[in-house]
Amino acid sequence: MAATQEKAAACCGGGAPARGAPAAVRAIAASPAGKVAMAAGDERVAASAVGGGAVIEEIATVQPTTAKASSKGYMLSQTRINWCDVLTELMPLLGGNHAGIPIMTRAQRSHPLDPLSAAEIAVAVATVRAAGRSPEERDSMRFVEVVLLEPEKNVVALADAYFFPPFQPSLLPRTKGLAVIPSRLPPRRAKLVVYNKQSNETSIWIVELSEVHAATRGGHHRGKVISSEIIPDVQPAMDAMEYAECEATVKSYPPFVEAMKRRGVDDMELVMVDAWCAGYYGDADAPSRRLGKPLIFCRTESDSPMENGYARPVEGIHVVVDMQNNTVIEFEDRKLVPLPPPDHLRNYTPGETRGGVDRSDVKPLIINQPEGPSFRINGYFVEWQKWNFRIGFTPKEGLVIHSVAYVDGSRGRRPIAHRLSFVEMVVPYGDPSEPHYRKNAFDAGEDGLGKNAHSLKKGCDCLGYIKYFDAHFTNFTGGVETIENCVCLHEEDHGILWKHQDWRTGLAEVRRSRRLTVSFICTVANYEYGFYWHFYQDGKIEAEVKLTGILSLGALMPGESRKYGTTIAPALYAPVHQHFFVARMDMAIDCKPNEAYNQVVEVNVKVESAGPHNVHNNAFYAEEKLLKSELQAMRDCDPSSVRHWIVRNPRTVNRTGQPTGYKLVPGSNCLPLALPEAKFLRRAGFLKHNLWVTQYKSDEIFPGGEFPNQNPRLHEGLPTWVKKDRSLEETDVVLWYVFGLTHIPRLEDWPDASRAYRLHAHGMSSELISVVNQWIPLTVLGKNIDLTMFSLLQPHGFFNCSPAVDVPPSSSDADVKEAESPKAMQSGLLSKL
Repeated sequence: MAATQEKAAACCGGGAPARGAPAAVRAIAASPAGKVAMAAGDERVAASAVGGGAVIEEIATVQPTTAKASSKGYMLSQTRINWCDVLTELMPLLGGNHAGIPIMTRAQRSHPLDPLSAAEIAVAVATVRAAGRSPEERDSMRFVEVVLLEPEKNVVALADAYFFPPFQPSLLPRTKGLAVIPSRLPPRRAKLVVYNKQSNETSIWIVELSEVHAATRGGHHRGKVISSEIIPDVQPAMDAMEYAECEATVKSYPPFVEAMKRRGVDDMELVMVDAWCAGYYGDADAPSRRLGKPLIFCRTESDSPMENGYARPVEGIHVVVDMQNNTVIEFEDRKLVPLPPPDHLRNYTPGETRGGVDRSDVKPLIINQPEGPSFRINGYFVEWQKWNFRIGFTPKEGLVIHSVAYVDGSRGRRPIAHRLSFVEMVVPYGDPSEPHYRKNAFDAGEDGLGKNAHSLKKGCDCLGYIKYFDAHFTNFTGGVETIENCVCLHEEDHGILWKHQDWRTGLAEVRRSRRLTVSFICTVANYEYGFYWHFYQDGKIEAEVKLTGILSLGALMPGESRKYGTTIAPALYAPVHQHFFVARMDMAIDCKPNEAYNQVVEVNVKVESAGPHNVHNNAFYAEEKLLKSELQAMRDCDPSSVRHWIVRNPRTVNRTGQPTGYKLVPGSNCLPLALPEAKFLRRAGFLKHNLWVTQYKSDEIFPGGEFPNQNPRLHEGLPTWVKKDRSLEETDVVLWYVFGLTHIPRLEDWPDASRAYRLHAHGMSSELISVVNQWIPLTVLGKNIDLTMFSLLQPHGFFNCSPAVDVPPSSSDADVKEAESPKAMQSGLLSKL
């Protein structure tokens, strides 16, 4: 993933040179470039983006030319000079020994958490391929995933202390009270998941990328194999190339061609074959074979590439494909179900192309930021108002947020979370008939949310001043592919932040809320998923998932209806189903990257018993319980007791002496609507509880294990990890929040469904969620809910008062043109309303 300057510019700042600094330093500060940097007034060091990643070169120590003055060296890291776009002008002064000033530059080109660059991916693939024992083995290698092997947290601390922003010297290791300044960081490493198409084996390789930087200078691409291991009895995620091969295999299979002719289809170009992973329902699905069980659909017009082919599902044909050898191994035309007739409402393209007319009363809405954005970008490091964090991206998870912190006045940079991401999603269907009972996709583990991400060049829902990031992946044969403009970062207005009007004086104060949004969108077969992380001025962090795309449908016999779905068009129905998402939150409340002092308490609101403590029968209180171990921390939502959870650091306190913390407030949620014996729950045991808490372990990332595809092992992942019952008292804790929605399809979901899930932190009040062009009220008790809302992280005693009280007023009302409105009503009451 590479940072691109699509619409945003990195902003930097600086300070004045130290009094008595050498003449060369003062000359730099006096130069036009230096004046620009000084004027910004920020406390950072020189930085620039080179070769697709952030290159930070800091002047560490400037000493006078005389040896006797060595004890009076001038530390520019203390004066915090920061050079922005003008670094080119200053590079001659930074590149060596000028005017007797020895300069030590930091040659680290990539932060340890930066996503792999295209060059690094190419080096990793070439290194593994060269390590093959024979030409046949090398030719049969298929590269499922090449991803950064994230380093231990002490390495991240070292990088953030000295080599990269936020430049926190307090994170440096110390010996006898003195900071130990390292010369370099450990080499970056890549983890590769490789499928051998000849032997049907899956292996994991670790490659050190110590000399990849030479590639940018025309040198050799070299890496070093650290380890390789064949993983028995697994199948890795499917690849887009396999999907295309599966479609070609099925469409060229003579019995399938004949079956389609029985349904009146002679043109195979109209047929769509969507390969689905087989799951695991018994020995026939064992990972000894790589299986695909496709769903079949048929378009009506070969010359209409945007036609909604999912509107005509083909029922009654059973196909199993050997994905390793591209052969059909099972085929049966079990039941002749007529194709649904073409539905004139099936398409979703503009205007006449779908046989309709677009509305004409939509006026342009233009977002204008004449002074540019409030955020600043340095490689993958983001600063926005008091927030800062790093952006990452992986083939499975997609967007990852690293090193989240809030700059809190004199308390400085305060960590909140080490890593935030969506690590799995499961979509089980509730129709027991064939083929729908087998629909239970693990969209992260079986497909990859990141690998299926969109280039937002082809349609972006962001407005205003936007910063895009590219993403790099390997394709199945090892080539490097780039998704341009994959991640979008921008600011959004978000209504009222806070307001109060004194009824005695009539004086009012109001502040508008602004949030920083980081997002990406992916398509997995028929569904689209938009993943958003929002950062607010009052310290909240909200995660939102937007669902759109097309329903997965079934065909009906004439006069038939289905108990387990909704008829949405003639001979067409949408089965009931659920969507579950797992947010993994590696917390770090007031903890440095190499510290672990967090714990989790559960809070339930209790009604006081009748008696002397409740003489008016109105008393209630919040009762806390410390979750001491992993088995105690398998918890479910309980709206009747307003249940929520707080992650605290008992070693830091606020001004009232209470531990600082952030709370997870769940909104509406659900559990799987399936019996415990349901086959998909073998692989998705993590869905049985809404919250899990574990002690951090670097290889525990995916709740259903790393290879859920055709996984025969019972309850691999979270349900197995917590059996260790590790302590959760003052340690490095990870929250796994499982949230879900039960979708009973409506006619309004056709042809393009639109749903929004939010993990947000507005407490337990009623909220509004936008769905298409409607506002649907939501309440915490589950009444009047068509969608599901979820809460995420909200400061709880983390600050001494509201962190949003210092947000300045918005521009004058005189700058806002009032919209024309109908003639005012004369009713006194209505005019007051």
